[in-house]
Amino acid sequence: MDTVAEHVARASQIAYFLAVMEGYPEPEKVVTAVVFHDIGECRVGDLHKIANRYVISKEATAVADQLAPLETAGKTVMGYWKETEEVRTVLGIIAKNADRLELAFTAKEIKEKGYAYAEDWITNIGTMLKTPSAKKLLAKMRETDSNSWWQGLKKLEKQV
Repeated sequence: MDTVAEHVARASQIAYFLAVMEGYPEPEKVVTAVVFHDIGECRVGDLHKIANRYVISKEATAVADQLAPLETAGKTVMGYWKETEEVRTVLGIIAKNADRLELAFTAKEIKEKGYAYAEDWITNIGTMLKTPSAKKLLAKMRETDSNSWWQGLKKLEKQV
């Protein structure tokens, strides 16, 4: 499993491309939203579905507490965080799709290492994607071998 930092870095990169593919006029805003979307986990942790049945997370309070001292910049980030959590605006939808797509990519890597049940994760994520671009990227991911990019590097190295 990846770290929050790895997840956020990859999700942010995906967010940029999704925003561009969707024609969002300011892709850097979507990237900013994704960079900060898991900021609350620094204080409350990342609760999985079973834990959420028993624990009341005050992630919004944690995020507000973290951002309050940052004044205007903090208010801007809080707005992006809310948009991503609420998934009601185009920015929020694209940001959440990027977050979920990154999880699907991680699940595919796990599946390719031999854990077949990760396919359920990918399938479930597919049902949550809202944008045509996210669905297109998921379909492309499904048909791509995650290891193919490095196959043959030794041959290329010898040619240089």
